[in-house]
Amino acid sequence: MPTQASPSPAPARHPRRIWPWLLLVVAALGALLIWRAPWSNTAQKNGGRQASTSVGVATATTGDIPVTLNALGTVTSLATATVKSQISGYLTAIPFKEGQVVKKGDVLAQVDPRPYEVALAQYQGQLQRDQALLENARLDYKRYQQLAAQDSTSKQTVDTALATVHQYEGTVRTDQAQVDSEKLNLTYARIVSPIDGRVGLRQVDVGNYVTASDTDGVAVVTQTDPISVVFTLPEDDLEQVLVPSDDGKPRSVGAWDRTFTTQLSSGTLDTIDNQVDTSTGTVKLRALFDNPKGTLFPNQFVNATLLVRTLHGAVTIPSTAVQTGSPGTFVYQLNSDHTVALRKVTLGPSAGGRVAVTAGLAAGDVVVVDGADHLSDGAKVTVPGAATATDAGGADHAAGKHRGHAKATASAAP
Repeated sequence: MPTQASPSPAPARHPRRIWPWLLLVVAALGALLIWRAPWSNTAQKNGGRQASTSVGVATATTGDIPVTLNALGTVTSLATATVKSQISGYLTAIPFKEGQVVKKGDVLAQVDPRPYEVALAQYQGQLQRDQALLENARLDYKRYQQLAAQDSTSKQTVDTALATVHQYEGTVRTDQAQVDSEKLNLTYARIVSPIDGRVGLRQVDVGNYVTASDTDGVAVVTQTDPISVVFTLPEDDLEQVLVPSDDGKPRSVGAWDRTFTTQLSSGTLDTIDNQVDTSTGTVKLRALFDNPKGTLFPNQFVNATLLVRTLHGAVTIPSTAVQTGSPGTFVYQLNSDHTVALRKVTLGPSAGGRVAVTAGLAAGDVVVVDGADHLSDGAKVTVPGAATATDAGGADHAAGKHRGHAKATASAAP
């Protein structure tokens, strides 16, 4: 009988195959310890609390808030004149400089006056001749009157002499009008500015022949001081404007640049248009501004602010403190126990980066103005400068110290 071969024993697992698994487990444990170590240290340093967030606070104060209406306006000159020649002739001089500020009556151009001087001399000679004829006709009339009194001439002759006198009187008047006309032409030979203002670019050069029918004229003069701003307001705001101001003076109007960052000038409301534009539902208003430095330029677009009234003694906070969300309009108020509380507020008008609070806050309340996005109702707050304060007044004192825009440290409750 053949002998059966006994099965060979299974090979034992080599110990080297276990080491990779052990190394993997050790590496995972080490990574876990390293990851938890910074959080553990931070927690120990902060007494188990989360990391703090720096925020800014400010104190609600009382003050005056101007109530204004804003509108887009256009700087409009009160007078613009296209200076034209009233006679025909060649230009011999243009003494003004483009962009020059001129006064009423300043010479802007000179037309050759010689043809009009010659015509004036001619009419003056004609006037002198006709005056002599008139004087002679009057003497003849007196003689005929004496002869008629002596019954030495007929009444017809006297009447004819009187008619001759009247005829020459009319001729003299005509001659005098022609003389005055030529003198006026000589005056027109000097083209002057009809208003005070700034001269634009000249439209014609020396040596050109100008006439009264030229449409472009010699130059355009635009009045710049004073100057006006024309702006529009919705008809719904008209009632506020028509109410007399508190002090009885004209309402103040400010002119600002396009970005509403720089005030260009301040003036007063001059007039309101007499009707509402039915196509837009707006009404035009005009404000006057002193403009000695030319800050406002004709046809410039500006932002106009019309002062309607002033709220006196209103509680105001920085506009950056106001938050909006599901609760509505609210702020985070700093409490005396170093926590913040969500407070719903009712807002009024705003100006200069501050807004009036008509309900929800009182003067002296401290609100968060920077970093409010990281806060929640009841968050713990530490104000720099109040670390040594142990009572409720410590936070208030520190908040008052940082009335303008102080820095605070807020952290979540442990």
